[in-house]
Amino acid sequence: MRKHIFNAGPCILSEPARENTAKAVIDLNGIGMSIMEVSHRSKEFQAIMDETVDLMKELLDVPEGYSVLFLGGGASTQFAMIPMNFLNKKAAYINTGTWATNAIKEANLYGKEKVLVLGSSEDKNFSYIPKGYSIPTDADYFHITTNNTIKGTEIREDYDSPVPLIADMSSDIMSRPVDVSKYAMIYGGAQKNLGPAGVTFVIIKDEMLEKVVDRPIPTMLKYATHHSKGSMYNTPPAMNIFVVGETLKWVKAQGGVKEMERRALEKADLLYNYIDQSSMFKGTVAKEDRSLMNICFVMEEKYAHLDADLLKMAAEKNIAGIKGHRSVGGFRASCYNALEKESVEHLVKVLREFEEKNL
Repeated sequence: MRKHIFNAGPCILSEPARENTAKAVIDLNGIGMSIMEVSHRSKEFQAIMDETVDLMKELLDVPEGYSVLFLGGGASTQFAMIPMNFLNKKAAYINTGTWATNAIKEANLYGKEKVLVLGSSEDKNFSYIPKGYSIPTDADYFHITTNNTIKGTEIREDYDSPVPLIADMSSDIMSRPVDVSKYAMIYGGAQKNLGPAGVTFVIIKDEMLEKVVDRPIPTMLKYATHHSKGSMYNTPPAMNIFVVGETLKWVKAQGGVKEMERRALEKADLLYNYIDQSSMFKGTVAKEDRSLMNICFVMEEKYAHLDADLLKMAAEKNIAGIKGHRSVGGFRASCYNALEKESVEHLVKVLREFEEKNL
């Protein structure tokens, strides 16, 4: 029986993506080779790469003058690559949680005095998005993390920035329309909303490739290296890119990112509305900054001893992945694109049943 999968990552995949990948693992389009065996230099894989890039551009309405890259190393490698390539005089960040903290840590390797943290929500356990700060006009770039997978906050607007805006969109890419023209670079790991772990997407304004800092940069850590070779300087993660392509086909068939946003709002409203009226559960972040992708909640203190009982009941009811991150505790329901509304309805039903049983 297929489970109701609320994992924060790897993400739930659509049925067509899973089924088509399973077929391609055995035989890619009848060519007598698996997607895991086909040469990345072959015309068959080049067609997959080209189609996947084109779908990313189409679905996000990427303007001319931008390139899409597929790299290895996860978003965490990007935390280092960004300052390595672009940090010269100073860079600006806001700290909204674990991954933003890690990005700042990597930038600090190039000089803590060069890294400006314009705002942080650490004072309230990253339960809100910082506001009211000013972006210095002489910064090399301004970095944000749009969705905070662990803490459950989300930036759902495209900021106007006087300097190049760089965004980690690992866990909310393709969940809403994005004005890509406002960003110098958007990047993220695919495993939250696009496909399996093992491939990282980068949407970069070509002009940024001309602003690389004059310092020794290892070949594999230069964006220009991968741009010049169409993401094929070295062997790319072919199967993972195939799954991303299948996921993008599914998103397009469902109605694109506007439809994904409608579904995300619908699913989040179902769960947040229940949490808000519950006597047992409560949300953990400011309502105006709540994530649609990662819904975090805890039990009221007097019921906290029942956490393990709820997780046991959830497992018995075919629900996977709602245990909160180890650094936060409580519960987290990740409602990525491929998660059906029926799974959220089932989760709410189980939570209500548990609450009625234990009040």
